[in-house]
Amino acid sequence: MERTHSSDVPPQLSEPVPVLAAYDDGVTAICLLAARFGPGTWNAQTPCPEWRAADLAGHLRCVADDFNEYLDEAPVSRYSRLMATGAHPDTLGRKLARQNAVELATLADAPPTEHIAAFESAARAYAGRLAAVWDLPHHQYRDKVVTVAGMAGAACAEWHLHAWDLATALGQDYRPHDAVAVLACWRAGMPHLPVLAARPGWRGGLAVRSSDPWHAVLAASGRLAGTGHAGTGRVAALAGLARLRRPWRG
Repeated sequence: MERTHSSDVPPQLSEPVPVLAAYDDGVTAICLLAARFGPGTWNAQTPCPEWRAADLAGHLRCVADDFNEYLDEAPVSRYSRLMATGAHPDTLGRKLARQNAVELATLADAPPTEHIAAFESAARAYAGRLAAVWDLPHHQYRDKVVTVAGMAGAACAEWHLHAWDLATALGQDYRPHDAVAVLACWRAGMPHLPVLAARPGWRGGLAVRSSDPWHAVLAASGRLAGTGHAGTGRVAALAGLARLRRPWRG
């Protein structure tokens, strides 16, 4: 693979340290939130009404493994091939939903705590691999080349968003320590789901246009009703897993 010029990497992601710090915060947040669940609460609904917290634990394990696989095979991984189609985000979301459904369906039955432990191990192993290949191309969406740095940003945002999902299932709020860094990570890694800029003085209700960086990420991911790309990307993936839901009995 050819290296990209450093100017091709978004300024916020040009150095691994701040991104990996935000990434690590996301992994830690998931583990701390997961520790608050017990046998009676792993069945709690996530923001996707038919997806339980136990399902999310399994999904996290699968996704962390996926990120390692994509890095192994970049820039010709199955994710790279999907993104290279340049398809509409809704189409990408449906395809990711089917992929995630298959992965979760074939995942061996295990307690959610075991899935979270496997997630943490895979997620931290992934982070340890990144610095050496930081500016290499990972995949391309239309005219945008996403480097390994950008995909690390996508992973960082993914962990914080799923931390929000877990907190919501517990009836709690969640916000990253560095929401500005998470927004930069989303922008670099998710060009197919852009964040719309805030309009100074605009008084509409769409959080995607908020000056709050965390609200902007939530909205772009489809997690705030009526905003952003609701029904696409990972949120569509959640919906695609609904039929696979099984109650967790501790």
